[in-house]
Amino acid sequence: MAVVKHTQADIDLLARLLRAEAEGEGLQGMLMVGNVGINRIRANCSDFKGLRTIREMIYQPHAFEATIKGYFYQRARESERRLARRVVAGERVWPAKFSLWYFRPPGDCPPTWYNQPHVGRYKLHCFYEPKAAECAEVYRL
Repeated sequence: MAVVKHTQADIDLLARLLRAEAEGEGLQGMLMVGNVGINRIRANCSDFKGLRTIREMIYQPHAFEATIKGYFYQRARESERRLARRVVAGERVWPAKFSLWYFRPPGDCPPTWYNQPHVGRYKLHCFYEPKAAECAEVYRL
């Protein structure tokens, strides 16, 4: 059962995001990017209050570099569609399990990002979870 409502168009859109943001990180890295996106919809806190759909999450201003810098043009492939379906079904993996942020720094991961603690790294991406007092909902999902 899906943890967020979606259509096939949403799956395609999410698959495109996974590819554009983390293709170089492999399947696991793309799955983690999807975890962060779905967490943003489900947690409804911090900068992500009011996000209800995959489309709103992806096109939230300044949320994803791929949509800002123009490399969100690649079509969805079946491998990314499978990952997108796994993410909307609720599959989550550490360090993205409760994360609402990630980014790819030029070096080491900073200990905080947007004042949130670093929880882990996967290849080139650093992941950050919200403080429980500021966004407890993400930990109840």
